Amino acid sequence: MRIVSGMRPTGKLHLGHYFGVIKNWLKLQDSNECFFFVADWHALTNKYKETSDLKQNIYDLVIDWLSCGINPEKSTIFVQSGVKEHSELALLFGMITPKSWLELNPSYKDLKFNLIFQYIRDFLFGKNIKIDQDKLHEIVYKAFYHKKDIDYEGLTKDLTDLKIKQEIVNEIIHNIKEGDIGKDIDTFGFFGYPILMAADILIYNADAVPVGEDQLPHIEITREIARRFNNLYSPIFKEPQALLTESSKLLGIDGRKMSKSYNNTIALSEPRETLEKKVLSMKTDPQRLKKTDPGRPEICNVFSYHKYFTDLQEVDKIQAKCRNAEIGCVECKRILFENVDKFLSPIREKRKEYEENIGYVEKIIITGTQKAKEAAKENMKNVRNAMGLINF
Repeated sequence: MRIVSGMRPTGKLHLGHYFGVIKNWLKLQDSNECFFFVADWHALTNKYKETSDLKQNIYDLVIDWLSCGINPEKSTIFVQSGVKEHSELALLFGMITPKSWLELNPSYKDLKFNLIFQYIRDFLFGKNIKIDQDKLHEIVYKAFYHKKDIDYEGLTKDLTDLKIKQEIVNEIIHNIKEGDIGKDIDTFGFFGYPILMAADILIYNADAVPVGEDQLPHIEITREIARRFNNLYSPIFKEPQALLTESSKLLGIDGRKMSKSYNNTIALSEPRETLEKKVLSMKTDPQRLKKTDPGRPEICNVFSYHKYFTDLQEVDKIQAKCRNAEIGCVECKRILFENVDKFLSPIREKRKEYEENIGYVEKIIITGTQKAKEAAKENMKNVRNAMGLINF
């Protein structure tokens, strides 16, 4: 089975990426023909102003993949922009894709919501105003998804109810209405990126694409585009299936979703010294104030990590000791720290080897990109023939 999947180069990967994507890729590459690509064009859809680190991010992404065990002998590793057929096919798909299909894409609105939420959160933080971020998320979500337009009146009332001064609330609302928040995604590139994503997949006639549940709409529009092309011209494209993958349940060190924007991640390349600081700073059961207090491991973020990094028999012992107040949170964290460090240590060592031999990494990228290009060229010939274009 031919598998196609990609990741945007936005910096070094963290544990959430490993358990949400990489772990699944490692299984898939053993029994499938896999094409794994660095989606550098997709990185430009909402980060086109921030390209100074793009090249380094591309190398960092590939090095992280290799360090985790993605094998260039088993999988084709390549960079999207190195295969120009992606853009050619996207252009041709753009000719036949109804605008209404793109307008129904949920990702546009979701990203705009996240940008506004992050703006309000950071604005309040800058004013030294402490606020429950989960409550803030709930308020912004309610206002944003109330109707077609943002419910500014409701947002104003809810923020004021949180005891935020009226002048600060007014400034927030004004900046959202009149500022540049969300305007970076009001571009043709972002609006049309589902078409480019469809081209990324169909140019290799993929049988399946590993995705999380939130990405199912992208696969469906890809299938719709393939179906429309096949009906209009010739049955060239397969309709790829979605391989549903379980999203990582590993939260950030503060108990929220692991995200670079929250500054709560543990990188796959995390040094032992900073890893120790991060693990020891992790939130635990808020009701367990003293070691003698019985713990509730089911709501403790540290215990949730043990399920990923600690031997199962040891996990059961830790759970029992926690409930019976036989182990303190600091001791529990130190056990976790050593186990996470044991997991990351070989990844860090391999990463160092690749960083010291960047020429070898470049060779892998060039070889993989050339292999991908050959497969894409063959498929583009069929597309041009089907559409009545000349093959040059």
